[in-house]
Order: sequence, then C-alpha cells, then structure tokens
Amino acid sequence: MWSYIVGGVFLALAMYFIVQGIRCGVAVRESKNRLAAYNAQTAALSYGDITYVDSGEGEVILSVHGIFGGYDQAYDTCKDFCSDYRIIAPSRFGYLGSDVFGDGTPARQAVAYVELLDKLGIDKVHLLATSAGGSVAIRFALDYPQRTKGLILYCSAMPPVEKPKEYAEYAGPPPFLCNDYAMFLLSPMFEPIMGMEPSTIYSMLPVNDRKDGVILDASVTNPDMARNFGDYPIEDFQVPTLIFHAKDDKLASYADTERAVSRFPNCTFISFESGGHLLTGHGEEIKKAVSDFVENRSH
Repeated sequence: MWSYIVGGVFLALAMYFIVQGIRCGVAVRESKNRLAAYNAQTAALSYGDITYVDSGEGEVILSVHGIFGGYDQAYDTCKDFCSDYRIIAPSRFGYLGSDVFGDGTPARQAVAYVELLDKLGIDKVHLLATSAGGSVAIRFALDYPQRTKGLILYCSAMPPVEKPKEYAEYAGPPPFLCNDYAMFLLSPMFEPIMGMEPSTIYSMLPVNDRKDGVILDASVTNPDMARNFGDYPIEDFQVPTLIFHAKDDKLASYADTERAVSRFPNCTFISFESGGHLLTGHGEEIKKAVSDFVENRSH
C-alpha cells in the first residue's frame, strides 16, 4: 500500500519536473527572441566587448542595471524616458555579451563606461542605477565627477555609514542556482522571498547568459562598498543625487538607505510606502521627479 503511495508521489514529482523543464525551454527560446528586438550593439573596447542599447535623443542617461540584468533590464528601467532623452543601456561585466575587465571591480566597470562614452562621443551623462548597479554608479560619480551631471538611484545598494566590522563576502544567489532551470523552478517563490511577481522570471531569462555577471556581482560588486569603505568618501560627492526607495523592499534595505542619505551632500530622497524592489505603481511620480532632476541640470 505504502509503496504505491510513495511511487505515486515520485511519479507526480517526476512529471512536474519534466513539465517544468519543457516550459523552461520554451521560455528560454522566447527570451532570446525578446532580446533580439532590442537591436543591441557591441563595441570593441581595449579590454574586450561591451554590448549596449543606444536609443533616443537629447540629454543622456546612462542606465546601470542590477543583478540578473543586462542591456534589456538597463533599457527597460528607462523606457518611460525614451521619448525625452537619449538612453545608453549597456550590459555590465559578465552580462549578455559584455566581457570582464581585470578583476571586475566597480572601479573597472566605471573605466569601461568611460571608454564606451568616449567611443560614442558623449561627454557628460546622468547616471541612473538600480539595485546592485548602485555600487558601480556611485564609483563612477566619485571617480569621474567631470563626466557626471547627476546620480539617480532606484532601490540601490548603499554605502554603510561607518566601516563595518564584518560583512558578507558573497552577497547573492549561490552559483548552483544561477541557471535557467533552477531559477525557473524557484520562480513561484519570488513573491514571499523577494516581493516580486513570479512572472519576473521571464525578464531574467536566459539566466545562463547572465551567470558570470551574477556571480561577479555577488562576490565583487555587492561587497565592494563595505570591503573598501575608505575608498567611498561619499561626503566629498561633487554631483547632485536623487534617491528613490520603497519601505517594503525585500532585497535592498530601506533602513540602510535612510541612514546613508545623510552622507550625500546634495541629495533629494523620495520614499514610498510600497512598491517593493521594482517600485511598482509609482511610474508617473518617478518620471516627473527624474524629468525635473535632469532638466534642472541640462546645461
């Protein structure tokens, strides 16, 4: 009797995993078709390739995406501004067609951005960064204030207010989960774990083509502001900053942002009661605030 029950459970599980594997395969194929529609370009830089989307006209916003991102996430973050500004949306190191320069630190990523901007003939930009991309954008603004008109941070990684006694050496998903099938299986848990709809998985695929970037972010980018605290003198910032964050964000600490805001000399902080890590439901408010911020610094 029990053997039939156990056998039935294993059969049901096997069928579930097979069906999910088929669904995942279909979703991955569709994701590659979706990526083709972005018409991304690849630039050969001194260290290797960087793939990016260049769209629109006017003031330039350089979009710095977060973990599990790429040129698609970078562009989609700015899609509400595409009709008003020129959007440069590169894949960061290890993501969707972009190579890694040296040890892949935020400082190296900032160097790569400067080289790309030089190749495109762009002098100054507004940086718009989400999540893990915040470390890179902050590093860029510190190292190249003469190239930075303003810094905009969406539910971003933030610098600690004092040198931490300890910190996570690896801040991200374990490497064995960084593949299409594993993340597809986990997607029903996105809401309780990350506060995101399970359908978010479709914007993360193909995970296999983003894996190197995810692991680099977890091991290098995310810990950098804590690991090298003295290299981030935020109080010396020379550029204005606009920060958005939602109190119910499950991935980037709202409390850390509240504490860090006072370190930025010229900062506007806009807080939302809800919206989660993706700031869902606040598109119009964010668009107006960003437009005002950019237009005030357009000359």
